[in-house]
Amino acid sequence: MKVMALRRASLSVVGLIVMGLTAGCQRIETPRAETPTPVVATAAVEPLTASGLGLSGTVRARVEAPLAFQVGGRIAARRVDAGQSVQAGQVLFELDPSDLEQAVRAAEADVAAAEAALRTAQADLERVRTLATQGFVSAQATDRAQLAAREAASRRDAAQARLAQVRNGRAYAQLRAPAAGVVTEVTGQPGQVVAAGQPVATLAQAGAREVEVFFPETVTPPATGQARLPDGRTVALALREAAPMVDTLARTRRARYRADGLPAELPLGSVVSTQFALPGQPTAPLDAGASPVGTWRVPVGALDERAEGPRVWRVRDGKLETVPVRVLRVDNRHAVVAAPLQAGERVVALGTHLLQQGMTVQERAR
Repeated sequence: MKVMALRRASLSVVGLIVMGLTAGCQRIETPRAETPTPVVATAAVEPLTASGLGLSGTVRARVEAPLAFQVGGRIAARRVDAGQSVQAGQVLFELDPSDLEQAVRAAEADVAAAEAALRTAQADLERVRTLATQGFVSAQATDRAQLAAREAASRRDAAQARLAQVRNGRAYAQLRAPAAGVVTEVTGQPGQVVAAGQPVATLAQAGAREVEVFFPETVTPPATGQARLPDGRTVALALREAAPMVDTLARTRRARYRADGLPAELPLGSVVSTQFALPGQPTAPLDAGASPVGTWRVPVGALDERAEGPRVWRVRDGKLETVPVRVLRVDNRHAVVAAPLQAGERVVALGTHLLQQGMTVQERAR
């Protein structure tokens, strides 16, 4: 009986210990890690007038000509570097003249041989004419002698023309600047073998300069515009030429504008801001029942074109909300959209594919 009582007491103690441990485990709560608030890069929307288009332009020379040798050969010397100013007639490259000198000697020898053959033919003609007056040869023999002399004269003329050609070729061993200007690119190097007509440099000729602008494929380059220079001045632009086709890769159209007021100290390749007047953009609502929209410029990374259609993510009081948009134009940096936005509002500029409606975010302005 005592043994049984001891066993019951031991079991009771073990049960109390187990219950205490279980209760203690239930009271211990594992702390939860707080999820950090996502940080998003935002940018303010920029209002645009319905008829305005701003793009970047590049200052170019009116004439930019690739330079090449008129004969082939191995480049022996390069006497110009990219960015160097040159004068008309200045030597830029030289070819190895060895083969050209040999060609001149061969042509001179051909001329000498042709002249000797002509003298022989003329002497034969004189003898035949003398014999013909004495009745010793026929008129047919005289005609043959005359034809031989004419043929010898033609061969002499052809040899002289070839000699003039190879002498010109020897002069073409020196590539000279056709006009004063700036060498913008150099591709030929000493020791390189080039063919006739293969460009070895590009010369931007001095004189009139222009502004080159690339328009979206849906925009016809307007006839006039204006450029804002880095110092804040504006210059009137007048369309000179526009590419008839859209570039298949960039989906843009190139246009060149005359800009007579560009200062001479503005270097070639400088980037200027341009503004053009375009036909009015649509201001109708995006869908039935929506309020009228404005035209805005946003970073191209702000567009979210998932299954729900084009939209941007607006940040209000630290939370995200979607705004449907109509895409009007897109370039490599910005998109022009029609949307019910307001001046000063900020939209997410990057990573829109990771966002959800109502998400709490922390802004980091670009």
